[in-house]
Amino acid sequence: MADQAAAEMAKMKVSGGSGRSRKGPEVIYGEPTGTPEEIAAAEAAASTQGSKVGALKGAKKAGDASATDEAIQAEVAILKDLKATADKLKGVIEKPKGAPPKQKGKGGQPAKKEKHENAKAKKETGLGLDATIEDDFGAWYSQVVVAGELIEYYDISGCYILRPWAYSMWEQIKDFFDKEIKKEGVENCYFPLFVSSARLEAEKDHIEDFAPEVAWVTRSGQSELDVPIAVRPTSETVMYPVFANWIRSHRDLPMKLNQWCNVVRWEFKHPTPFIRSREFLWQEGHTAFTNKADADEEVRHILELYRRVYEELLAVPVIPGVKSEKEKFAGGLYTTTVEAFVPATGRGIQGATSHCLGQNFAKMFQIEYENKNGGRSMVWQNSWGCTTRTIGVAIMVHGDNKGLVLPPRVAPLQVVVVTIPNSKLSAEDSKKLNDTAKAMSDGMIDAGLRSKLDDRDNYTPGWKYNHWELKGVPLRCEFGPRDMEAGHCVVVRRDTGAKETLKLVDLPVRAKEMCEEMQADMLKRATKKRNASVVTCTSWDGFVEALDDCKMILTPWCETKESEELVKKKSQEDSDGGAAKTLCIPFIQPPLEPGTKCFITGAPATTWVIWGRSY
Repeated sequence: MADQAAAEMAKMKVSGGSGRSRKGPEVIYGEPTGTPEEIAAAEAAASTQGSKVGALKGAKKAGDASATDEAIQAEVAILKDLKATADKLKGVIEKPKGAPPKQKGKGGQPAKKEKHENAKAKKETGLGLDATIEDDFGAWYSQVVVAGELIEYYDISGCYILRPWAYSMWEQIKDFFDKEIKKEGVENCYFPLFVSSARLEAEKDHIEDFAPEVAWVTRSGQSELDVPIAVRPTSETVMYPVFANWIRSHRDLPMKLNQWCNVVRWEFKHPTPFIRSREFLWQEGHTAFTNKADADEEVRHILELYRRVYEELLAVPVIPGVKSEKEKFAGGLYTTTVEAFVPATGRGIQGATSHCLGQNFAKMFQIEYENKNGGRSMVWQNSWGCTTRTIGVAIMVHGDNKGLVLPPRVAPLQVVVVTIPNSKLSAEDSKKLNDTAKAMSDGMIDAGLRSKLDDRDNYTPGWKYNHWELKGVPLRCEFGPRDMEAGHCVVVRRDTGAKETLKLVDLPVRAKEMCEEMQADMLKRATKKRNASVVTCTSWDGFVEALDDCKMILTPWCETKESEELVKKKSQEDSDGGAAKTLCIPFIQPPLEPGTKCFITGAPATTWVIWGRSY
């Protein structure tokens, strides 16, 4: 990755974030001193500081007494330091001073600059994003998670601070899922973060899959530990030795436990906030049954809950299915999954998984019980998990060039009320305006909405509009003196920008309806895009072309590991975009006509499978 990044850096000219060159003085690059993720973090920090400087300048222009020249200069100094740090990490040797020569258009006139839709807002308020989804999705994502106040970068690569805006989204998901699993008799618990090497290495296939990602504690203070201790990458080997103590009789079954916790997987791939990080939050369920039928039933029930998390809460369409033998959970019998898709990058992403472990771990950890006939039997086990990756998927699927677009059901704030003050208002009328606006917000809270009045007087209404758009609040309620006189307000949807004038008395009910309409519309639009991104191939012809066109490909397949490796190898050779892999064998299958051949080997096909590139 570092060599590839160095090569790309060496090719770049004066960059606008997308890697496209412009005529004019060139930036001279040497060898980068930072990893790709360190460079992305430094650029995001500089972008955030730039927004802060712009906001201060905007506040000064609006007459805010606290936005002094000294305060602005101090923040500009910090910005320069951050930019210098980013340049150093990128290997910048020499950077030209001044702007490149203006390009000429027709008749010798200056050529018109192309601006994305948020450029004007950023210039006026200091808010907004430099990158666009179309030009540089990676840079856009790195900026939006910081500017949208979801995360803050940390000084350990691959670890991120979840800010309240992100954690509130996770709580919405947690509250829904926790309530549903408790209906099924699942109990919450907590097991230790650390696991001994003996336990971790007890299941050979399991540890072989996780071994490259396991973080080890080797020292306490200045003393080396006699035996290294692993930080849990998952908790099967932490919990199951205890299951063997707790499960003695068929009366102890089923046992259904879940824990909400963090895990550590020391990823060597490029870390991406929410999507691929070295520490993340999740829930992991671990259950035991007397028979396979009950275990199978629970696997599908939990997967259905995960589908509901994505489609009902996050408005993200997913494809439920089963993983191939090559892609299943290490040590398990089979793995089911809900697969999401990001049309902007043409990549699939594993949303959540529900595994049937069979009796493999039961044999390994001697989890036996006395059955009804007085004999000894092994339990059947499941494990299932869903992580904070859910947040990243929703951002990628719904975000736009103005920032986040949050589905109302998980948005920390569903409605923000923004007053439009007038300098000609008397003190009495100004108080009446704010009091009425507060009553509007309180009325929506009473109706069950998450609402807030933004009555800050040191920012202009325009600045507030852009601030809350960037953070993805579903509805913005605009309320000024004329609205107060008429007894109405204007409500603006974040996803479409559509405006609706409402009587104040109707606001709580109608705002709630608008949230539900927006939720449904977001899922409908995302589903339409996802469906348009699936093509069918019955032979290798057209497979790589579809892959390079950012599509998922549905093919007939013979379900062998050898054919899966062949597809990976050929797609890697035939394209510069990366290899394809199986995403899932969907539960909803097209008819498989007798005599249908596998698209890659020509052997008899046994199923339809979806292929694609993935995160």
